[in-house]
Amino acid sequence: MQSVFFSRRQPILSLLLLLLRRIWAQEPAGTAPSTPPVVPECPEACTCTPGGMINCSALALPAVPAGLSWRIRVLLLDHNRMSTLPPGAFAGAGALLCLDLRENRLQSVHARAFWGLGMLQSLDLSANQLEALSPGTFAPLRALRSLSLAGNRLALLEPSALGALPLLRALSLQDNSLSALAPDLLDGLPALDMLSLRGNPWACGCALRPLCSWLRKHPRPASETETLLCVSPRHQTLSLLTAFPDAAFRHCAQPLTVRDLAVVYALGPVSFLASLATCLALGSVLTACGARRRRLRSAVRRLPRRPPDPETPASLADPGSPAAAPTQA
Repeated sequence: MQSVFFSRRQPILSLLLLLLRRIWAQEPAGTAPSTPPVVPECPEACTCTPGGMINCSALALPAVPAGLSWRIRVLLLDHNRMSTLPPGAFAGAGALLCLDLRENRLQSVHARAFWGLGMLQSLDLSANQLEALSPGTFAPLRALRSLSLAGNRLALLEPSALGALPLLRALSLQDNSLSALAPDLLDGLPALDMLSLRGNPWACGCALRPLCSWLRKHPRPASETETLLCVSPRHQTLSLLTAFPDAAFRHCAQPLTVRDLAVVYALGPVSFLASLATCLALGSVLTACGARRRRLRSAVRRLPRRPPDPETPASLADPGSPAAAPTQA
């Protein structure tokens, strides 16, 4: 009988245990959920894909959308109406790989606009209205591999604007107002292989020597090099940039090497100290000579004058003296 009793109660006990487990698993009524709410990652009016691409093209946006997420990989902001990029314009999008800012009427880019984009590999700023770039603008983009500045109004591109971009392989500078490139601009781009330069008013003078040297070391297709022509001076008009050998720049002043600069910096303080010591020594000698002359003069003045000897003949006396007058009379 006892075994029969426990066999009947076993299904009831198992049902009670199942009910208690479900009650414990449920959240109490009226309490806040344990997980935080999901923040929307897609800006308003933009189109987002699960792969991390946000398409905000041609939406007449006046500024970069706020609330960018670190999950974004590709951000398309081309064909909008952004005239400037403020500091930290892409805060929160630290994992961004590709950024497209073509045709945005951009006139200025703050030096800290791209801070936090250390993983960015492709940046397109073409077809804007940029006339100058601040020093350090692209310095945070250490992983950048492709940069397009084509179709702007750049007349000067300083090395400090690009900074050191060790992985940059493609740089587009075509259709600007560049007449030459700074001597150290290409030195900070060791991996550069593709350089687009057509559509610029190149002045074939001494300032173009580094660029011509780079073009000789990196041969380009004939279809591309044929468009790199000199605009000035007059006797070099329509000359190919690739047609200038290094011998054509022999008349130009050679830039100082690192060794030359070290010698200048080392000899500068030494020569200054040597000249200072020489001036002090000469000054001391002149001062000593002057003091000696003054002592001799004072000694001569202090010597007593001897009275005239009465036995001295009158003829030897001074004819202009009063004692000589009666004798002559």
